[in-house]
Amino acid sequence: MEHSMIHGGVIRRLWPADLPAFREHLLRLDTQSRFDRFAMAVNDAFLIRYAERCFGIDDVIYGYYVDGTMRGAGELRAVGNNIIGGSVEAAFSVELAWRRRGVGTELMDRIVRAARNRRADGLYMSCLARNVAMQALARKFEADLLFETDDLTGRFVARGPSAASFWGEFADNATSFATAMLDLQTRVFSLQPRA
Repeated sequence: MEHSMIHGGVIRRLWPADLPAFREHLLRLDTQSRFDRFAMAVNDAFLIRYAERCFGIDDVIYGYYVDGTMRGAGELRAVGNNIIGGSVEAAFSVELAWRRRGVGTELMDRIVRAARNRRADGLYMSCLARNVAMQALARKFEADLLFETDDLTGRFVARGPSAASFWGEFADNATSFATAMLDLQTRVFSLQPRA
């Protein structure tokens, strides 16, 4: 479940109220991490605009939080017009200090489950040829997925959904939403003037 501790942090589904935390996470990425994530050099203005477009109805994003600060994210979005039954794209970003701790694997697990539950016919992942960490992450899921590569894009073909995968995502989403609302309430309350 999403509230299992992973090196002092938790992974949960993100909701529109999490936009500021997601944006700040992207802005903290170093130059190389930004290039690895977007396959091009990007500036702060690009990241701000990108984050603002990431909470559409078909977007599924999971965040890795440590002490209330997002340090990693896994994103799933439709390649075409519909996330159900079509092709989807996955993307990951983990800040340097939190890499090599299993965070990417946990994020990938949730993204694969979300793609499976949406009956995706293909899950695509851009991966630069020199991004050895992302290639290793993809190999961890070969038992569940078929990975085809042309050194730039990997394509997974996910198994169909099961009752357990549906239930697992439903339970994660319910607790994630409750946690996000409590986080939002805490942020709003902290901005109120004290009497």
